[in-house]
Amino acid sequence: MARGKVYLVGAGPGDPELMTLKARRLLEQADVVLFDRLLDPRMMDTVRGEKIDVGKNAGRHKLSQEGINQLLIEKAGAGAMVVRLKGGDPYLFGRGGEEALALLEKGIPFEIVPGVTSSIAAPALAGIPVTHRGVASSLTIVTGHEEPGKEAPLDWKALAGLSGTLVVLMGVSRLKQNAAALMAAGKPADTPAAMVEKGGWKDQRMISATLGSIAEKARASKIESPAILVVGEV
Repeated sequence: MARGKVYLVGAGPGDPELMTLKARRLLEQADVVLFDRLLDPRMMDTVRGEKIDVGKNAGRHKLSQEGINQLLIEKAGAGAMVVRLKGGDPYLFGRGGEEALALLEKGIPFEIVPGVTSSIAAPALAGIPVTHRGVASSLTIVTGHEEPGKEAPLDWKALAGLSGTLVVLMGVSRLKQNAAALMAAGKPADTPAAMVEKGGWKDQRMISATLGSIAEKARASKIESPAILVVGEV
């Protein structure tokens, strides 16, 4: 059978209406869809092909990243049109780059379909612009949950010295440590901060505090993943 093709598709922040038209069309046409832990099951309503749940929660993976890569290669190598559906954007902490490299190595055709990232959408949906005239003219996005043993960990001193807005993704479990690291590196404890939980969901909510108190308020409010931390004057 002729070799197929893989589409690495961003599903957006959660609301099915925030998916791109191209993403929805590809889901309808796909022979196989490998999907992450989705923010809304309605995203899969139009899928007629095979559905494979490869979702990842912190510490609980249905399939390793290497296993996902191999499955993409096998399905496309057998001639299938494959959609790899990811929350947000595939190239922003979505490991889409790793999947693209694996496909490239095996000569499997692939295409990237960008998605609306929660790092901008979740604050916006909660009423926070990540940039604002006269307040913040830059945006820095980092992961709050780095791989263990990483050779070049986040430089909290450099991050603390930046002006503008800081968005920390996937940092609920390490919120206290990350906030402490920022303050230890020189970020004032009274810097405004917010947590946006389930951005794009019907039960989205936001809490606001200061950098020094956001971890305790998040604990008291029982903030759970997925949630993002926003730090800055916006």
